[in-house]
This record gives sequence, C-alpha cells and structure tokens, in this order.
Amino acid sequence: MTITVLQREPGEFWWGGVINEGHLMPFGDGPHSRDLRLTDDNQASPLLLSNLGRYIWSEEPFAFSFNEGTVTINHEQKIKLEEGHITLQGAYQHACMNHFPPSGDTPDKLAFLAPQYCTWVEMFYEPTQDKLLNYARSIIEHGFPPGVLIIDDNWMQDYGTWDFEKHRFPDPAGMINSLHELGFKVMLWVCPYVSPDSITFRQLRDKGLLMKHADGTPVLRRWWNGYSAVVDYTTTEGSAWFKRQLDRLVEDYGVDGFKLDAGEPVLPGLLDDVSQDVAWSRPILPMEDCECYARLGIGYSLSELRMCWKLGGQALIQRQRDKTHTWDATGLGGLIPNAIAQGLMGYAYNCPDMIGGGMDGDINSPDFCFDSELFIRFVQCSALFPVMQFSMAPWRVLNGDELSWCMDAVQIRTKVGPHLFELASLAAEDGLPIMRSLEFVFPKQGYHTIQDQFMVGDSILVAPVLIKGQRTRVIQFPEGRWLGDDESIVEGPAQIEVNTPLSRLPWYRKI
Repeated sequence: MTITVLQREPGEFWWGGVINEGHLMPFGDGPHSRDLRLTDDNQASPLLLSNLGRYIWSEEPFAFSFNEGTVTINHEQKIKLEEGHITLQGAYQHACMNHFPPSGDTPDKLAFLAPQYCTWVEMFYEPTQDKLLNYARSIIEHGFPPGVLIIDDNWMQDYGTWDFEKHRFPDPAGMINSLHELGFKVMLWVCPYVSPDSITFRQLRDKGLLMKHADGTPVLRRWWNGYSAVVDYTTTEGSAWFKRQLDRLVEDYGVDGFKLDAGEPVLPGLLDDVSQDVAWSRPILPMEDCECYARLGIGYSLSELRMCWKLGGQALIQRQRDKTHTWDATGLGGLIPNAIAQGLMGYAYNCPDMIGGGMDGDINSPDFCFDSELFIRFVQCSALFPVMQFSMAPWRVLNGDELSWCMDAVQIRTKVGPHLFELASLAAEDGLPIMRSLEFVFPKQGYHTIQDQFMVGDSILVAPVLIKGQRTRVIQFPEGRWLGDDESIVEGPAQIEVNTPLSRLPWYRKI
C-alpha cells in the first residue's frame, strides 16, 4: 500500500469518486473519506477532479480522504496526478480524452426527445401483455408523448431463463410490434441472477458458467428477491452466453434494449450469506466484475444501468440509485448534485430515478403517504435531465391543475428535446457532459457550491424548486443575457429572487 499526500491549493475543491455522494461535493471544506475498493454504491470511477485544473486518476480503485489542507490517497497501483489544466472543465477534458474517451455512439434518439415509462410502480411483479398495451394506450390518451417503455421484473419465465412467460405474454412479438406502431421503443428488465432450481441453472453449472467457490460449488448470492446463482460475466464464455440471450430477444421479438439491473461488485468477505468468497477463474481487480457486467450493455441502442465502474464515454444510460419519496438528499434533493457528479465521471447520458422516487414501500398501501407537491417538483426537476423516467402514472395520482402542471413540464422537455439530442451527439464526440454545473461552465466565479441549479450545455440555465412549500427562490445568474420561461430578461451576473408557483419550472436561455 502506498500513501500519497497532496496539499490543497487555496480555493481548491474536488469532485469525484462515487456519484451517490454528489450532495457532499465539492470536497475540501470539511473532512471526508471514501474507499473506492469497497463500494457498491451506484456508479463510480477512480477519478478526482479539481476546480483549479488538477485531477487524479488510477486504473484501479483507491481510497481517499480530505482533511484540513490535504488530500490523502491510499493506493495499490500507481496513480496519475495531472496539473496545469486551469479549470474544472479543463481537468475533465484532459482526463476524458486520455482515460475514458467518447465512443462515438449515443443511445437511441427517442430517449432524449420523450420520457421513459417504466412499468414497475404500476405493475410491480405482475406485468402482462394486456396490461402493457393498455398502459401504452393510456399514456397517449392522457396527452403524454410515446417514449421508451421499460417492461420491468417478472416478464420472463424465470431468473436466468430469459424468454417471455407464455401465459401472461401469449404473443410477445405481436405486442412489441403494436407498441412500435404506437410510437414506443421497448426495453426489458434483466439481471445476472439464475434461479437455483431451474433447468438453466443446471445447464450453466454443468458448463462452468456460474460464479463458484473454491470447492467448485456455485455461489448463491442474496439479493432483494431471495437467493440466486450468478452468471460469471467476468469470463469470455459467461459474458458471451448472457449476450446471446439479449441478442435473441432483439432478433426474435424486436426488443430495442435492456434495463440491466443489479451488477453490484462482489466485495471480498461481504457475501454475507455464504462462508466463502468467489473463486474467480482469473485474477480479478477490485470492481472489475462490476465493469464486466456493465459492458454487457454496450452495443444496444438502449441500455440502462444502475451500477457501473469506469466506462465513462460509453453510450450507456446511467440511472441514479433508487430515490425515496422525500425532499431530502435521499430523494429529490439528491438529483441535481448526483447528476452533476455523473457527468464529471464521463456518464453523459444520465437519468434520475423514477419520478417521485422508486417508491420505498407500496404506493397502493393505505399507509403510503403520497405527496403530490413532491411529485410535481420531481417531474419539473427531471424534465431537462438528459433522460427522464416515469413509473407511477401521473394521471392515476394527480388530476386537475396538478396533472396539467405535470404535463407542462413534459412539454418543456418536448420543446428542448432536439437540443438535448444535439448535446448527446456532441458528447459522443467530445465527451462533455450534457448536464453541467455552473462551476463547469462559468469557472472561478464562486459557483462551486451551487447544488440546486444546473446548466444544459452552455446556454440553458435550470433552477427547479427543491423545498416543500417554496413559492419563491433565489437564482444565481452568471454573466450574459438570459431570457426566462416567463419572458423576463435578466442581465447577469446577478442574484435574483423569482416567483416559483407550483405550476412553474424556472429555466432561462442565454441570448
């Protein structure tokens, strides 16, 4: 183990590591530590970026800590310290082009022009062909644009047996063709787990394609749906088997892409349901298995991930970890800072969690406390992210003015959608994030602490309301002339309090 200590320069702040700590960034004012070798906390990358143009990169995970005046790095392999790039954007551009260059590909255009609609909250573990077609028609009937429809868990015969359950989906090819005719693209939920009492388990076990213990017995990993074996996607043969299942679904049924759920790294000593760790078929670096799983999504026009290691620059939609139905940093308050952190690690095509949160608890339970104001503000905050995603049907939980305000935010997305796709296409070439902090666009002007506003490219300023009951908010306007959604014109730099009724998402275009 090597310890490297850097002196923080006056006025220097840092971003990076794990995206779910975005609300704690930038680092520098107080103590903070994180060990990237032992994290299963959403997307991450072995990268730290400074607003004064410095960055730290390693091909392997490291531990870091910020204390008064110093940055301490604990690392196994050599780290790269780059200096002299002047700004946060300068440091990012150099790191991007040298360590995670853009692939040249973007996700399907529809992901930027219209919302995603996931079936999870509406159907939980009970999707059917009839429910899906009715849901798609309801989206259009209620005035929402057709977009990417995600068929979530339990469409398949069993975990690891990736084919439609024939009683609930008697004609999957016909269903997907009908969805295409309605204007939707279709993604399927998949995971790397295999039910241990299935025929698929026995076949994969006999072929040596499952993660194993040292004695050759398959690992049974505990996850949110029980205990399952795990496809060993770190091997060429295991990843090829998994890709064949996905390719067959594309070829046989016309599926457009996949929501690759799970994929958390197998951390040494933390398989808490077994006494032994995985005996890999080859030497595996910490976090490398997470990277191997995420790579399975490369090459499809639509791939959404919840877990990732490195792989900045790839055409993968990165969804934030499940958010709670709350106003704090575990819910709505975490969306903007975590998305900014995603962009700074090369994940340009980022997506907040399902609007309203992933619904911790059953929304259909009489004990669930639904907050319509929170839901509307969640829609508004998500509307100009690179990707936005509904799961709870807005027309089921809102009506009257509240539903129309939700639709207004979606119409803003429809208006700005072509610009979002233009920025996505540029990101595929230059690697720059679509969603940017004010510090990224307007460096060294004191904007590094702003967590409740963001830029779309260099020309659109978005300032959602993130506090319950708030009907005015202060907006920081950088230099330039800004035309507002309310037709107001602001000459920046300026700090102005504006009216923010529940019907309004404040956003401004630089003119």
